[in-house]
Amino acid sequence: MADILTITLNPTVDLSTQVPEIIAGPKLRCETPVADPGGGGINVARAIKFLGGQSTAFIATGGETGARLLRLLAAEHVRFTAFSVTGDTRQSIAVTDGSTGEQYRFVMPGPVWNAAMVGDALHAIEAAVSEDGLVVLSGSQPPGVPLDFPARLHRALARKNCRLFVDTSGAPLHALTKSAVGPFVLRMDDVEAEDLADRPLLKRADTADFASDLVARGVAQNVIIARGSDGSTLVNKDGRWHCSRAVDPARVVSAVGAGDSFVGAFCMAVARGESLVHALSMGTAAASAAVTTAGTQLCNAEDVMAMLPDCDLSEI
Repeated sequence: MADILTITLNPTVDLSTQVPEIIAGPKLRCETPVADPGGGGINVARAIKFLGGQSTAFIATGGETGARLLRLLAAEHVRFTAFSVTGDTRQSIAVTDGSTGEQYRFVMPGPVWNAAMVGDALHAIEAAVSEDGLVVLSGSQPPGVPLDFPARLHRALARKNCRLFVDTSGAPLHALTKSAVGPFVLRMDDVEAEDLADRPLLKRADTADFASDLVARGVAQNVIIARGSDGSTLVNKDGRWHCSRAVDPARVVSAVGAGDSFVGAFCMAVARGESLVHALSMGTAAASAAVTTAGTQLCNAEDVMAMLPDCDLSEI
């Protein structure tokens, strides 16, 4: 099995709570908050752990919040290597309105990086990764990290023959899709894909066509686009597939963590030598399991295996 290293440049301590009703003006009395380690790569590593696998989380941390984050990870027995940065690791909070069930998510920006920190991080990641390993760059970039960081990381990892899975958004995603960097996998959601395509992607074929164009231009070897409750589409030079999930809407509790659960299950399957198509099904089942859990909770192995047979895989 290939080693998996997840990278989180902008981690967070995720707080989740609930109030009877969210209204402007008065103080809102919250329930006792639940604290979880958060950030894209961290949640991918946690999902892999919950599914019975193992990975190492490379985490950039600073200050008291960073120390708390590492304690939370240690309590979950997630293996990690910490990279020290100046400034305090951010926090985020998810508040559920008890009267409607709607969830409001507030995310802080994180500490500002400088050029020296970026260079040091690249060297530290290269030292931490194993030969022929699978590397997952997931989550937002801190302020000050250059938009071409995924491309720089891809070049650094080439020396160790590693496969890079990129799950990013915003300006870094736009920059990546304008070049032929060619990481192993590029993942995005439907909103990000429509923003890049500058048109609605209403049908699965529309999504597959857009992903096919990215593959043809050398943006990535494999492109995965999540279509919300409809599942995910995978495209590479060999074909186009869609895997849909069947989750009773009444069971949907929170969408937080669905994408990270997908990535964790997908990468674990790939690291074990499974086909990309099977990995797509595993990821879809994990995302389905995650939406049935509250707050910032992720998937678990029992639910994933129970939902896997109900995931409908088809060619486009």
